[in-house]
Amino acid sequence: MDLGKGLKMEIEGGCYCGALRFKAEGDSLFKGQCHCRECQYISGGGPNFVMGLPETGFQYTTGAPKLFQRPDLDNPVTREFCGDCGTHILTRSPGMPGAVILKVGTLDDPNLYGGPQMAIYTIDKQSFHMIPEGVASFERVPGA
Repeated sequence: MDLGKGLKMEIEGGCYCGALRFKAEGDSLFKGQCHCRECQYISGGGPNFVMGLPETGFQYTTGAPKLFQRPDLDNPVTREFCGDCGTHILTRSPGMPGAVILKVGTLDDPNLYGGPQMAIYTIDKQSFHMIPEGVASFERVPGA
């Protein structure tokens, strides 16, 4: 199954108000749409379109993000967002060390994403969420 691995990315992006800007480069690790309940909060109700990139190739070029971790979880992800406009830029997951999970809507050219190769956390999928035909689907994540 092709999960988008090996696609060399060189991208720029930022938040809605421009207070945060970033550059990212490296081979994509995956391209997906996440249906988890947490992403539904962030996206406004739909799945969140994301791509995994190497942490070493990611840097903020303008501003510094606010960070959030849920204190009630044993091993929470870290969410990075703009403290001014609230745009969610990326997630760092303990389950994916060395990677950033970048939100596609923050790219200057979202067309670089090209579409998901997988839909994850479909266990939380809402009846109005659509998964494109031919996209691999997982109740949680591949291998879980």
